[in-house]
Amino acid sequence: MHRSIIKEKTESKPFLQRVRDLQFRDIFRRQRSNINDTPRIIHINSPDVNAEQKFCGNSVSTAKYNLVTFLFKFLYEEFSKSANLFFLFISGIQQIPNISPTSRYTTILPLVIVLCITAVKEAIEDYGVHRSDAELNARKCKIFDGSQFVEKRWRDVKVGDICRIENSGFFPADLIIISSSEPEGLCYIETSNLDGEVNLKIKQALPETSKYISPQQLSSFSGVVRSEPPNNRLYNYDGTMSLPIEDGVGGSKDLPLDPNTVLLRGAQLRNTSWIYGLVVFAGHESKLMLNSSKKPSKASNLTRITNRNILYLFAMLVIMSILCSVGNLAISVSTFSLSICYVGLVSDGMSLMAYLPLPATERAREFGYNILTFMILFNSFIPISLMVSMEIVKFIQSTMIDNDLDIYYEKTDTPAVARSSSLIEELGQVEYVFSDKTGTLTCNEMEFQKCSIAGLSYATTPDPDRRPESENDTHGEYSYKQLEEHLENSVDKQTIHTFMESLMTCHTVIPETNEDTGAIVYQASSPDEAALVQGASSVFAYHFYARRPRSINCTVKGVDQEFQILNVCEFNSTRKRMSVVLRGPDGKIKLYCKGADTVILERLGPNNRFVDATLSHLEEFASEGLRTLCFAMRDISEDEYSRWSQFYDKASTTLINRAEELDRAAEMIEKDMLLLGATAIEDKLQDGVPDTIHTLQEANIKVWVLTGDRQETAINIGYSCKLLTEEMELIICNEEDHETTKAFLESALENAKRHKEATSEPLAFIIEGKALTFALEKDIEKILFDLAVMCKAVICCRVSPLQKALVVKLVKKFSKSILLAIGDGANDVSMIQAAHVGVGISGVEGLQAARTADFAISQFRFLKKLLLVHGTWAYQRLSKMIFFYFYKNVALYLTQFWYAIFNGFSGQTLYESWTMSCFNVVFTFLPPMAIGLFDQFTSARLLDKYPQMYMLGQRNEFFNQKRFWGWILNAVYHSALLFFLGMLGFANDAVFVNGWAGGQWWVGTTIFSATLATILWKAALISDIWTKYTFIAIPGSMVIWFIFLPLVAYVGPLLPSELFLEYQGIVPHLFGNVNFWLFFLLVPLLCILRDYVWKYYKRMYRTRSYHYIQEIQKFNLPDYRPRMDRFRQAVNKVRKIQRLKQSRGFAFAQNDNNQSKIIRMYDTTQQKPSG
Repeated sequence: MHRSIIKEKTESKPFLQRVRDLQFRDIFRRQRSNINDTPRIIHINSPDVNAEQKFCGNSVSTAKYNLVTFLFKFLYEEFSKSANLFFLFISGIQQIPNISPTSRYTTILPLVIVLCITAVKEAIEDYGVHRSDAELNARKCKIFDGSQFVEKRWRDVKVGDICRIENSGFFPADLIIISSSEPEGLCYIETSNLDGEVNLKIKQALPETSKYISPQQLSSFSGVVRSEPPNNRLYNYDGTMSLPIEDGVGGSKDLPLDPNTVLLRGAQLRNTSWIYGLVVFAGHESKLMLNSSKKPSKASNLTRITNRNILYLFAMLVIMSILCSVGNLAISVSTFSLSICYVGLVSDGMSLMAYLPLPATERAREFGYNILTFMILFNSFIPISLMVSMEIVKFIQSTMIDNDLDIYYEKTDTPAVARSSSLIEELGQVEYVFSDKTGTLTCNEMEFQKCSIAGLSYATTPDPDRRPESENDTHGEYSYKQLEEHLENSVDKQTIHTFMESLMTCHTVIPETNEDTGAIVYQASSPDEAALVQGASSVFAYHFYARRPRSINCTVKGVDQEFQILNVCEFNSTRKRMSVVLRGPDGKIKLYCKGADTVILERLGPNNRFVDATLSHLEEFASEGLRTLCFAMRDISEDEYSRWSQFYDKASTTLINRAEELDRAAEMIEKDMLLLGATAIEDKLQDGVPDTIHTLQEANIKVWVLTGDRQETAINIGYSCKLLTEEMELIICNEEDHETTKAFLESALENAKRHKEATSEPLAFIIEGKALTFALEKDIEKILFDLAVMCKAVICCRVSPLQKALVVKLVKKFSKSILLAIGDGANDVSMIQAAHVGVGISGVEGLQAARTADFAISQFRFLKKLLLVHGTWAYQRLSKMIFFYFYKNVALYLTQFWYAIFNGFSGQTLYESWTMSCFNVVFTFLPPMAIGLFDQFTSARLLDKYPQMYMLGQRNEFFNQKRFWGWILNAVYHSALLFFLGMLGFANDAVFVNGWAGGQWWVGTTIFSATLATILWKAALISDIWTKYTFIAIPGSMVIWFIFLPLVAYVGPLLPSELFLEYQGIVPHLFGNVNFWLFFLLVPLLCILRDYVWKYYKRMYRTRSYHYIQEIQKFNLPDYRPRMDRFRQAVNKVRKIQRLKQSRGFAFAQNDNNQSKIIRMYDTTQQKPSG
């Protein structure tokens, strides 16, 4: 039954598709190829039993090819290109005897060379991916062998193994945590590679397994894990662990396993000395790999259009061959008819025999053979060297990117890398950029920048335009050094001290001492909390250094103090605040509270002096894109605390609605507070991110941010990096089910249409991951797309790696635009591979994205030059080069077609055969190379200054069907003019003295020289900039022809093979004849005159935007655009303040974890187990 199902599924796919899906490991390893719904059974400490189930190994491969599939996949892709398929067809018919007028190897040999060059390039590019996979698979980790931990490679890890992972180590597979160095089996992990979040997450082992903290104890560990089958759901896990009951009776106890016990491959252990983990999913069955996809085959839009144009030329070639065959047939029939007229008797009685007529069937066969003969004769009409030239030009253009110092990051010694040169021109046509946030736009660093205390604003680097005019200027900005002075002698010094004390104590941070340096490292579930505690310690000397289950130890200006932690009212997304009730060294009970300004302000007491000043400072902080929090406190009497603690204890032990009861208890004490001040933290953006995004938007590139971060964090970063602006109206979708999501999107789409008709203000769309799951379903996805493309900016929050790829595929499905995805983590790989162009950032999250991407850069800001300069140049240069290639071949080989009319369609050539062979590879090889590598229709400075120029590529201004047919008609016109003027001028062959006649080769060489001159004139006319290479290429090609002709005419006949006999003695008659020089000079000038007049007309009367920019560059004209920057900044600031007054922004990235329970487990003064 199972075999028949597999057979049926296999046979339903085409053979080539099955070849493409073939994997190296499927051939040489016995593994389960299909993931079914059957729960997997894993036996703990029983490797032999687990081996019998043949689980997937832990070796991974993300490469496009392997040794087995390379030839099949490569040939399939190459012969899906029209040009290669055409030349394969020509090579095939050339092997038929008595059909080809040329050698049977003249086409197949160049085709093999082209394929070999391309194969080498593909192999080199894919080798880099194989090498990175090998490095990943060769990483080491410690595996328990039954008595001790031994070091093994990641590729040797198996399902059922127990691993020991140490601090800062990455998990090699999906693990169930057994125990850790921390109390109760706790550990901290960072999942930025999976979901983009840098805040640490807490995982905890089962209480029944957390006691196994040494190899000796592990050796007695046994049981069975029943796990869900492999799936791509990052945030879900269901399973049970059956452990034997230790009462001597026997039997087992089933313990539930949930996502809090799972450590996913790709995540990193942080601030935890070690953990033991049981492997449940390995290799390609891990959740990270199931959220990834195989590296796809990508072809550029320009290549696809070129293939289509080659098909058009092929159709023209077939028509020409049929016309010539019809002409040949007509002449054959007419010749036979004329011969009948001469049949008669002569004087000796003998008959004059005529040619025997061909039977109808033979005539039809001959007609078909003639079509094939003429197709072979005209096959150079389609240039095979074009593909090689394109590959060479793209490769050299990619090396220009690699060596560009403007996109080289000196700090990390990281240059840009073009890993896939075949997609380089796509960089000039991008319309959508899909970007990760963490590590791509931001630096993964939080920095305590500013604060407001007792109504005064303080900053790390005060604004020089806001120097305070007195000791109590609420509008000024003081330095932290002045804050130290205020702490000593200000009238509000007690308020300042209390604010510092709240920074030092109001948190759930756990301090760890680095054994090597002795420095304190703060581990926190929220990066904001860690930044605040770090700021209080390093900047203000309010140092928190130890935590016990019921107290914390701090030093204030060198004086050691202990605070008793009585209660913690935790943060959650509803409360938007957290509080700590503590007893200070003076024995007094205080409540410290921090949170969003909207929730803190409504819980203040009546007499708060600093509210207005603090609000003003908050608006300043938020307008700069900083993450803000308010701090407040109140003193609590012993009597009040005694009554409240009873209510709190009751709420914390209730079994019904415990969370709601705890919130209600917190509300009772979080009231009548005194406002202390506010903090401002910078989630540091990479250098140049706001300017880059603003420039991309000016270039009509729509930027979408796809992040695993929370909505509030993403929106704040959106404003910081100028993705969101104050004039934008936000559409936020947070629906919880399919129906409400559909209703919301339909309503939002209608409102957006009305909004667009009524006003020009842009829209921004923000959607949560859960709502996005429903929105990506088939019945809603088109509505989601229509709404999203109407918005100037889109932010998708809390999305999984697979959802990132699905969003990209959605836009690709409904839009013909070129899409670019950029990211730096393993969670971005699927998105990068799904887009037309993938860009990886060599960031702190590792190099997996950079290794699998088509291009790699080290900073987001380098994307601006990569697209606006390198992309624009590559697109424009290649467009011009390809059209010029088509033009020159059609112009030359059409003269052969015209000549067929005069030679009775006999297949006779007008030009000497070696001259024809050298046309593409010698005489006209350099001009298209010079155009493809060095031509600039405008400079890099002006492309950066006028990003609107980028829209030329988006509209396909330089490479469209109208331009293609324009070039082809121009070639037809030139070829007709050159040939027929030549035939007219040399109709009377008596052009020499002493009775010499010119002959076919003299006329053919003259027309070839004029055709070559016309083609080189055309190259000169379309060149926008002349470099030394342009001078070498264009005039140099004509010099090469005039060296080549005398050389072969005099040396060729002397060779043993007697080559170039057609040119014997032709040079004196050619160069010594005035008619040759007149034709060579005047006819090309006449051909190009029309082109020059047309170019003048277009520039003067049909002016395009780039014509203006070219004149600005040519004449170095100044830019007279009005300077609106300061005015726009002022307007945006006013709009930001208005928005903040309506709905105050905050950013508090802490997770909704049971932090109070966790901190009660810790005693950082005790020695931890070594494991």
